[in-house]
Amino acid sequence: MTGSDDPDPRDPLADLRPRLPSPLREVTDGRFERRGVRLLLKRDDLIHPELVGNKWRKLAPNLDEAAGRTVLTFGGAYSNHLRATAAAGRLLGLRTVGVVRGQELADRPLNPSLARCAADGMRLHFVDRSTYRRKTEPETLAAVLRAADAEDAYVVPEGGSNPAAVRGCRALGEELAGRADVVAVACGTGGTLAGLAAGLGCGTRALGIPVLKGGFLAEDVRTLQSETFGGPRGDWSLDDRFHFGGYARVPPELDAFAEDFQHRHGVPVERLYVAKLLYALVALVDDDAFPRGSTVAAVITGRPFP
Repeated sequence: MTGSDDPDPRDPLADLRPRLPSPLREVTDGRFERRGVRLLLKRDDLIHPELVGNKWRKLAPNLDEAAGRTVLTFGGAYSNHLRATAAAGRLLGLRTVGVVRGQELADRPLNPSLARCAADGMRLHFVDRSTYRRKTEPETLAAVLRAADAEDAYVVPEGGSNPAAVRGCRALGEELAGRADVVAVACGTGGTLAGLAAGLGCGTRALGIPVLKGGFLAEDVRTLQSETFGGPRGDWSLDDRFHFGGYARVPPELDAFAEDFQHRHGVPVERLYVAKLLYALVALVDDDAFPRGSTVAAVITGRPFP
């Protein structure tokens, strides 16, 4: 898919008109300059106004494969992935179902994120947390599909990470190949990192910054690459020190950092993923983790939702 002004009538996603490749710009930041390191921002947040960043890269190939069927996927109460899937459904005229973690939420007013999903036409189906943890088990998944009246749906996993998504994210690595020594990205389910590393080729290392605590992500990335490519691809690593206590944890220190970065560079900083990535890079450059003369690219995978 391209960012051409003339949509391809044979492409069911052409009307979404993504901006690809996304912009790559160098920013001047004294914290990097004094260590002799160049900082580039890969503005995937500018790909599409509603299917932002890696959500476009992961969802687009899955929507192709769905071929007009109902799309059912999973997420928590503040899931950006659910919001992007709902928006895609509205834009493409697809029926979407969001399976939401937490049966207790069904009896409460919808938060702004879930309200946006509902406004975009997504039918929300709440399940208890025990069922949600077992959602990948065939019997549990079949029961969820029956209960959601979506037995014929095309199922996209939580966070959108599956082989189709990994192939979509490989294009991100191809766009950055030869442009930096290290390409860093925030990680939730590992699909973006798995594809990014595969697309970068030799000479560039992919660095993943997990936003969840637990130390489980390396195995997930290896599994995704094996399922997609038949084995490991690329040079990648994870640094688990910057999750700030877990997903959706945004302590005042991180919020203040994000505000400062926005003020310095005029880039909106999404708090749950992007802020942790940028904070990690500033800490790492301060620790001389990147050799003098290096170029580091940070992938801006999202932006703050209104």
